[in-house]
Amino acid sequence: MPQLRGKNVATYLDLRSRGIFDAGTLSKLNLKILRGIVLQDSKDFTKVWTKSSKSTIFYESGRIYFENYQCCFSSLPSEPQLLYELPKRSKAEKIEDALLCQCPLDKGLPTPSDQKPSLLALTSNNWLYRFSAVTGQQLEKVYLSPHHKFRYLGWDVSQETFYVKSIQNKVTSSARQAGFNQNTLLYLAVFRVFPLQLVGVLEINKSIFGSTVIDVVLSQGVLAVSHSTKTVKLYSFEDILNKYIRTELVLGEQCHSEGGKTVGEAPFGIPVNIHIKECPPVLFEVSCFDNGVQIGGHPWHYIFTLPHKKHQGSYRICSLKDNTLAKHGIQDMKCCSLESDWIYFHPDDSGRIIHVGPSTINVLKILSELESDSQFDIVKEFSITAHRDNAASQINVTSSGRTVKRRFYQLDDDPDRETFRMVEYEDELDLLAVVEVTHREDEGKAHVRLHDNNTGALLKRVPLVESWDVVSAFRIFCKCSLIRHPDRCTLILFKQNVSLQDHNGRTRPL
Repeated sequence: MPQLRGKNVATYLDLRSRGIFDAGTLSKLNLKILRGIVLQDSKDFTKVWTKSSKSTIFYESGRIYFENYQCCFSSLPSEPQLLYELPKRSKAEKIEDALLCQCPLDKGLPTPSDQKPSLLALTSNNWLYRFSAVTGQQLEKVYLSPHHKFRYLGWDVSQETFYVKSIQNKVTSSARQAGFNQNTLLYLAVFRVFPLQLVGVLEINKSIFGSTVIDVVLSQGVLAVSHSTKTVKLYSFEDILNKYIRTELVLGEQCHSEGGKTVGEAPFGIPVNIHIKECPPVLFEVSCFDNGVQIGGHPWHYIFTLPHKKHQGSYRICSLKDNTLAKHGIQDMKCCSLESDWIYFHPDDSGRIIHVGPSTINVLKILSELESDSQFDIVKEFSITAHRDNAASQINVTSSGRTVKRRFYQLDDDPDRETFRMVEYEDELDLLAVVEVTHREDEGKAHVRLHDNNTGALLKRVPLVESWDVVSAFRIFCKCSLIRHPDRCTLILFKQNVSLQDHNGRTRPL
């Protein structure tokens, strides 16, 4: 029987049955009980289900999607069960991208369907659908545009606002030779969810944001514009709305400025109603390698790499307030590997930073200096290291028993060496799931290591039956089914065959 702070699970279950705890305490207690059961040495993970797909497989919130979101399985039962299968679609109606929406619990909504989770799906022919995430029933559909090819979905503020992004306009060689310049890069359509409401559609124009602009994303109310000059500039989307929105448009209602046509219906779609006349004020600007910058931490900091190839693998952590480099703010693992290390802010909202290398995982925290509130120090909270025998790794023994010392050093992520490939955070059990891979006898063997999120202590090591080969890309999820199955934790492994040139078996932050 697992122990929880001096009391075993049976004692807590007895107290729970007598109603000793309030709702919040009870929820935390249930998770502690589940964590204790999962981490028992006697508990094993058993392979229970396999399904293949010719297209990419997606997973989110207990749902597994196959065939471009056409087929949905629930991972909550002891074996995944089919939830629904959408009617077959033509190539022109193929689902290009999708987002899962979880309904809010703190407010009432106009229709009963809004109170349940739904799937937003974008099709090749510019329709945006809202399906029930439980039954697959079509709830709403919106036609976006007959002129602009929309292809991507993304969250601005998770479960509140999202955007639909078009493909980039490309100038043909003949048009370029004729002296024709295409200033419009792409279009963004922004919506609110629950209920589905239009915010507006805007054009990203090079004459406004600069001729070097190459991409745009919307995140946390900030319009992030990337440039070919390896510069990222951030703008306030709220300020853009307040200053440049021309007409308030409502889905399903007539647009009087366009001759009374209905907004969101074919063939009219949704016109551009946010017209940016001049470049908005820049909130923040940084030059960085590969246009990659991350903002987070407590207090606010940002992580980037200087815009030169020689700095690749060296990360700088600076204060967002005044751009000051933190003490020990240059993080460089000095690893020699085919794939570089990666770094990101911890998804547990603790403000910490996770830095992952081939054989080491550092969890860092941001601390204020005692002498000054404006100076910060990056301190290592704990490290997770792979087991390696560096001396033995440089020596080979032939079949005749002769010892041969290598004349070269192995890469840090050499297949013969235990290497970290993924790190996932399980929020309900407060665990870090780390995938380590070692190749033995031409076959990759992988284990999932479960570490305490606060101390880094290794609590359990789970072998994976599936071989881990170098010509496949993998993704693993560690999720718990507390409500329906209070004694089970599920590991979901996705494997996708790719070419050697495209191999990337790591989980990287966006």
